[in-house]
Amino acid sequence: MKDAYINAKILDPEKNKEFIGDIIVEKDKIIDIGPNVYKKDKPKSYTNVHDCKNLFISPGLLDMRVSLGEPGSEHKENIKSGCKAAFAGGITTVVCLPNTDPVIDNVSVAEYIQNRAKEVSKINLYTYGSLTKNFDGKNLCEMGLLSKAGVIGFTDATKSIENSAVLKRALEYSKAFGSLIIQFPEDKNLANDGVMNEGEISTRLGLAGIPSIAEVITIERDLRLVEATDAKYHVFCVSTAESVEVIRNAKKKGLKFTCDTSPQYFTLNEMAIEDYRTFAKISPPLRSEKDRVAIVNGLKDGTIDAIQSDHSPQDEDNKRLPFNHAEKGIIGLETLLPLSLELYHNKSLSLLDVIKKLTKNPADILNLEHGTLSKGSKADLLIFDPNKPFVVDVKKFKSKSKNSPFDKKPSQGKVIKTICSGEVSYAA
Repeated sequence: MKDAYINAKILDPEKNKEFIGDIIVEKDKIIDIGPNVYKKDKPKSYTNVHDCKNLFISPGLLDMRVSLGEPGSEHKENIKSGCKAAFAGGITTVVCLPNTDPVIDNVSVAEYIQNRAKEVSKINLYTYGSLTKNFDGKNLCEMGLLSKAGVIGFTDATKSIENSAVLKRALEYSKAFGSLIIQFPEDKNLANDGVMNEGEISTRLGLAGIPSIAEVITIERDLRLVEATDAKYHVFCVSTAESVEVIRNAKKKGLKFTCDTSPQYFTLNEMAIEDYRTFAKISPPLRSEKDRVAIVNGLKDGTIDAIQSDHSPQDEDNKRLPFNHAEKGIIGLETLLPLSLELYHNKSLSLLDVIKKLTKNPADILNLEHGTLSKGSKADLLIFDPNKPFVVDVKKFKSKSKNSPFDKKPSQGKVIKTICSGEVSYAA
C-alpha cells in the first residue's frame, strides 16, 4: 500500500526545480514524483492521501554538526531526546561529533552510538571519528578501522589540529580511504583564554577577546596543506569576513574543498553578548556586524556551501555562571529551519537555495545518499510553511537543554510534518 502527498509546492534541490505536484511513497521509498502523478493511479490503492494544500515539501534536512551528549553527558542531551528534537526541526539525518565521553576514537564507541540510535529512533544517524586519539592533537586514530565501522569523516570537534605535520599526515592518510578531514579553525594560542570576539565590545565589557585572525590563519595554513596533498577537506563554522575572503579566493583558483556556517553567524552579532548574556556565548564567538554581513554574502555567492546547527546542549547550571566561567554553546536543532529561512525572507537567497544548503549540499560533502527527492530514494521528507509566524519558546523544545539566545524571538517558518523512512516522525 502507498501514501500520497498531493497538491504540494515541491522543492527539489537536486534538480534545482520548484513545482506544484505530488509525491508517492511506498514503504520507505519514493516511487513517483511530479505534477498530477496521483491522478494517474487508482485512489483505492492508497493507504493515506495527504492533501498538502500548497504547503512546501523538501527533502528532510541534514544537520552535519550535532553534539548528542551520549555517552558521557546524558543529563544535557541523549540520543533519544536529540533525535526527537531533530524531527521537530524537520531534520531526518544527523551527524554527531566525536566529543562524547569516551570520545569516538575507536570502533567500539562508534558502534555503540550507531546501535543505540537504531534502538531509540528511525532517524538516519551517522558519526564522525576523532582525528587524533582523545583529541590529543598528536596521535592519529585508526582511520581505516573507523571508516570500515561506518565513520564518515574525521575531526577533533571543537579543537583545531595545531601541528602542521600531524594534519599533513592525516590528509595524506585519509586519501587511502576516501575519508573527509574536517577542521574547526581556531588557533588556540591566538584564542588563548578569550571568551568573545576581540574588539570594542570586549574592551568595554572587560572580557578577554578572541581575534578573528585566530580563525583565518588556521584556514590559510590548512589550504596550503590541502593543495599539497589533494585530500578531501572541509571547514566547520566559518564566522569571519577574512575567512570568507580567503575561502572565496582559494575556490576561484580551483582548489577543491568545502565549508559551512551556522545560523547564529548570519542572524546575530557580538552585540547579543551585551549585559553578559551567557546564552550567546558560543565557539567560535559571535563576531562583528561586518563579519555577519560577510557570512550572508558568502552564502549568497556560494563561497559557503552548507548550513548546520552546531547543536551544543548545555545544562542551566553551566550557563548561568559569570561570563568567563559559563560553558560555550547553544542548541540549534529546532531553530535551524526558521533561522535559515531569514535568508529567504530578507531576499538574500531563494527558498530553493536555502533548502539546498540544508539538504543536498551537506549530503554531497559527506557523500551520503540523502537530500534528494528522486525516484527510488529514501522517503525522508519535510513539509513546512515558510511564512507561518511564531515565537520561539524553548520551554516547548524536545531537547533536554534549553540554552538558546533565540528564546522569545519572533520568527517565520514552521515545520508541519517530518517524514523519515516513509513514516511520520513529527507532526505539529
